[in-house]
Amino acid sequence: MTDAFLSDAPRPEGGAPDAPASSTALPELHRLLPPWPGDQLPVSGGEVFVRRTPWTGPVDGDVDGAPRERALYVHGLGGASTNWTDLAGLLAVRLEGWAVDLPGFGRSQPPPRGRYSIRGHVRAVVDVLEHVRAQPGEGLGRPVHLLGNSLGGLVSLLVAAHRPDLVATLTLVSPAMPVYRVPPSFSRALLLLLLPGIPSLAEKRMAGITPEESVRAMVRMCFGDPARVPRERIDQAVAEMRERSEQPWADRALTRSMRGLITSYLRVGRANAWRMAASLSQPTLVIWGDRDKLVDPALAPRLAAVVPDSRLRLLEGIGHVAMLEAPEPTARAVLGMLEQLPGR
Repeated sequence: MTDAFLSDAPRPEGGAPDAPASSTALPELHRLLPPWPGDQLPVSGGEVFVRRTPWTGPVDGDVDGAPRERALYVHGLGGASTNWTDLAGLLAVRLEGWAVDLPGFGRSQPPPRGRYSIRGHVRAVVDVLEHVRAQPGEGLGRPVHLLGNSLGGLVSLLVAAHRPDLVATLTLVSPAMPVYRVPPSFSRALLLLLLPGIPSLAEKRMAGITPEESVRAMVRMCFGDPARVPRERIDQAVAEMRERSEQPWADRALTRSMRGLITSYLRVGRANAWRMAASLSQPTLVIWGDRDKLVDPALAPRLAAVVPDSRLRLLEGIGHVAMLEAPEPTARAVLGMLEQLPGR
């Protein structure tokens, strides 16, 4: 799939430097963290659910002069704010965190008039960023570190391009960048979502899938090594999927957001995500698992080369959701970037 880019995607020469790994002491993940608490937050045309991870400071407890900054985490298609539980807990040594459920996902209400589009998700993330930046305390008025995975990575990239004043740094975990070809792990029937009436049929079919079946399929598709997923995490995911299945808009949110994602790939010129990537001004970290079945890892060096101020971290044996499957290496890459910023 190395040639599967839209025709107007930049094709630069050279490559991005490898992301340095931080040696900062991290909390031990000796137990499974419960989801961080959260609340509903008003955004344009509705509300979204946002979880909050408090800043802990360094592991040794010496908080005098320790950096305390803010981060926002944006999940992928079919995911939720809980995807960031472990990573946000690790990064709490430096970052106070907010994790959003995009409209129609997790505990968030569907968008106005049920229109699931990339632009709508971008607007919601911008609203949350403005809320985070306006919170009192250290970090008031400062730009926020933005981290996104898959669909959330694409949305985060577009937010950073359109509102650079809100974004301090950008971390993209297997972002869903535009391609021509459908990944082998996807059914080509997904392209039918572009046709009128087809999303409604897909919703009816998905309604017959049990939460257990959904979680098993998700693990097989998203993880490089499904055997690494603890049984407790599977149980948590099934409970979350059961809760989601009770929401009447759940299947529609997934199918319509997929349609919105595919539609966004058809944009050319300045609106194309690859053009937006070339315009980024923030320090950017690209993280990819070399066993990603959903977004081809061959895109990783191409994206890192397109972004002006970027660094790249490839994770061996990891799939599409590095923040879930490899939270510690992901955290060390993020902290490594932050520690190298001027004046840090």
